[in-house]
Amino acid sequence: MNNDHIPSRRNFLKASALVGGGLVVAFVVPGGRKLAFAQAPAGATLVPNAFLRIGADDRVTVLLAHSEMGQGIWTTLPMLINEELDADWSKISVEHAPAAPAYAHTGFGAQMTGGSTTTWSEFDRYRQAGATARTLLVQAAAARFGVAVADCRTQNGRVIAGNQSASYGELAEAASALPPPGEVTLKAPSDWKRIGKDTRRLDTPEKITGRAVFGMDVQFEGLKTAVVARAPVFGGSVKSFDATAALAVAGVRKVVQVPSGVAVVADHFWAAKQGRDALQVEWDLGPNAALDSDALRKQFSELAATPGAVAAQAGDAAKALAAAGKVVEAEYFVPYLAHAAMEPLNCTVRITADGCELWTGTQFQTGDQGAAAAILGLKPEQVKINTTFLGGGFGRRAVPTSDFVSEAVHVAKAAGMPVKTVWTREDDTRGGYYRPMFLERAKVALGADGLPAAWHHVLVGQSIMAGTPFEAFIKDGVDGSSVEGVSDSPYVKAAPDHLVDLHSPRTGIPVLWWRSVGHSQNAFVMESLVDELAAAAGQDPLEYRRRLLKDHPRHLGVLNLAAEKAGWGSKLPEGRARGIAVHESFGSYVAQVAEVSVERGAVRVHRVVCAVDCGVAVNPLMIAAQMESGIVYGLTAALYGRIRLKDGRVQESNFHDYRPLRMDAMPVVETHLVASTERPGGVGEPGTPPIAPAVANALFALTGQRLRELPLRLGS
Repeated sequence: MNNDHIPSRRNFLKASALVGGGLVVAFVVPGGRKLAFAQAPAGATLVPNAFLRIGADDRVTVLLAHSEMGQGIWTTLPMLINEELDADWSKISVEHAPAAPAYAHTGFGAQMTGGSTTTWSEFDRYRQAGATARTLLVQAAAARFGVAVADCRTQNGRVIAGNQSASYGELAEAASALPPPGEVTLKAPSDWKRIGKDTRRLDTPEKITGRAVFGMDVQFEGLKTAVVARAPVFGGSVKSFDATAALAVAGVRKVVQVPSGVAVVADHFWAAKQGRDALQVEWDLGPNAALDSDALRKQFSELAATPGAVAAQAGDAAKALAAAGKVVEAEYFVPYLAHAAMEPLNCTVRITADGCELWTGTQFQTGDQGAAAAILGLKPEQVKINTTFLGGGFGRRAVPTSDFVSEAVHVAKAAGMPVKTVWTREDDTRGGYYRPMFLERAKVALGADGLPAAWHHVLVGQSIMAGTPFEAFIKDGVDGSSVEGVSDSPYVKAAPDHLVDLHSPRTGIPVLWWRSVGHSQNAFVMESLVDELAAAAGQDPLEYRRRLLKDHPRHLGVLNLAAEKAGWGSKLPEGRARGIAVHESFGSYVAQVAEVSVERGAVRVHRVVCAVDCGVAVNPLMIAAQMESGIVYGLTAALYGRIRLKDGRVQESNFHDYRPLRMDAMPVVETHLVASTERPGGVGEPGTPPIAPAVANALFALTGQRLRELPLRLGS
């Protein structure tokens, strides 16, 4: 087996030699603080997390421990390095790192991408890496030129001293022989030249020319394709099957049973799919054959009337509500949602005598590597994962069970040949993982000033952590991801007497984080509910929020900016109205104003004005793109998204009945950034939560109908 991905001294130096000698800067995981350095040709043993490599050809290669799935880290992280390195930006290259413990996320302890954490987790150490490399290059140049280090400066990949200069590639080998500096000084923000500047994506040329490799693109000699027949009900299993008709399909090579069902292995996808269509399988439907989402909703409503696990509490909410003169009561509901990434799930597996190699777009390298190793009886380091570009993730490619990767390993093992296992869109829509269905009920007492005096909020929905390796995050019966955005809401905490409690029923339906996780439903509930309170108090929704958020400057900053840029209070064309929402998630604050109308009974969103405070804005161009992306994703769910179950079966199947937002329905989106010196927050997810309530609130302003359920449906 090729063990070049194992972070040993021998392999590290071997990798260095591949670029013809040069300088390699690597990192140590703990705390993301202490740096370690490899020195060619006699460097110390390393456990790198992410490293930059400078070759004799002047190429600067940044190796990412995180996955690029459209969020732009292929560009943002090299920007951080180059802010300090001062290399020629046109010579920056990027690669995904292999799967190894050394590349574990410093906050999570596993190699993964999610939670809008990549930039903040790497903000310091990527800059430190660039500064360290620059320091060594300058020292090497000073020795070559016979001048003091202080007499040298860097510019565009060169070290310059007077009339002497040398490129980084020319200096790399000499720099690698120098002892690393104990500490490096990072630039002051006032000296930044790259951070904060609009920078076009480094991966765009690869994608528009077709050179970029996604999981679905992987192909090599001898590779077969498989499609799996899975039980139509969650938890079902194979009783028996007849492969005769499937094997008669031209191109079908094998039919094998695996834990998840029956796999048809063929020369290409179409033959595998036709073979699966011809396959005869008798299923044991198991205990979930009667699952019905409407019945579950009734059960959730009954649970909401009973005490749950306490997520937040102050004073005596029940007593205060009983004594209150004015109480607003509301029940909100959101359905199950599929992730619906544009690239269907796939994983290519090649098993050899002493190891296994995978090619896939994954958000969870550590889990997938461990799962594959366990199936094959290997050590994790014997499983090599080649992370490809991801055609969308939204959480679906970060599965604690490593479902699609594990299945692919089982298929290749059973088939005895290299196999790419492909899911159709129908497979994933009907047999994947979902954003949980939630029912939330609130009672809020208003004081004489119209502000919340008491608040009782109960949430009912499945835990995404229960039954997974992350179950330890559940504390006293409370999954924090279920209540985020409610238990810590400044609105709830503004009420002297408040109680937030949670029920986490188990249903047999697999659930998983979905873009913005619990914030996706809780922002809809909280921001719609606050609009209800404003109406009950007879106050303008914007002014009401300003009063509630007077001690929260970052909330206020985005709220005021969005309102200003949207022209809040100004006259709109006949038949249009505005709604507003503001929400904090993943360390970032986002406010959105939606301008809507109703055309032939359908909701039309014309314009969305978005203001974001994400701390230091590394790449404003990318931030705007991610706000637009989050708005599209959230608006899709707000207007169309729902997964329903009847007789244990998911009713939706593909984009005709699980609709995405079409181009002709896309609103104009304007994004405005609040200047900030705070540490970076996330941007991949925070744009999603505010859009549904902003639209719902606009519809209330327009029609007088208070819509408390997603997707939004107007009454006649």
